[in-house]
Amino acid sequence: MAAVPAVGRVWPVGSRPPVLRGWQPPVTVYGPGHRGVDLGAPPGAPVRAVAAGRVSFAGVVAGRGVVSVELSGTGHPSLRTTYEPVRASVREGAEVKAGDIVGTLEPTGSHCGTGCLHWGLRRNETYLNPLLLLPPYLLNQAPPRLLPVLGVPSPP
Repeated sequence: MAAVPAVGRVWPVGSRPPVLRGWQPPVTVYGPGHRGVDLGAPPGAPVRAVAAGRVSFAGVVAGRGVVSVELSGTGHPSLRTTYEPVRASVREGAEVKAGDIVGTLEPTGSHCGTGCLHWGLRRNETYLNPLLLLPPYLLNQAPPRLLPVLGVPSPP
């Protein structure tokens, strides 16, 4: 299986949302785990595609709105991101670019408390950590800074 390329260009909600619950892969196929990450965001927040692709599903699953996007250029089979609970603003088959709004975050009930987006990633039936899609500059809290070195004069 190919590695997860860092093709993400934006967070799905906000600019650096808090990760309320991280990815915890199950030990067995049907075992307990957390097959995605929960990102803190208020209901009504716009949900964006993290990378370019094609909407493969936009509808309701088990009473919750779900949008899935097959990511372009991620091998065969393609990587697929999922966003829930989302009221979709896109239709199945639509092409999206990174940053395009795919829906609006719906209330989650007691799942996360104040609100969250469950963001998932799969290749076929294998769940992967969606944070791997984001390049380091989106994951880091601040850009790196070069500090002066004591005793070394600054260039003219």
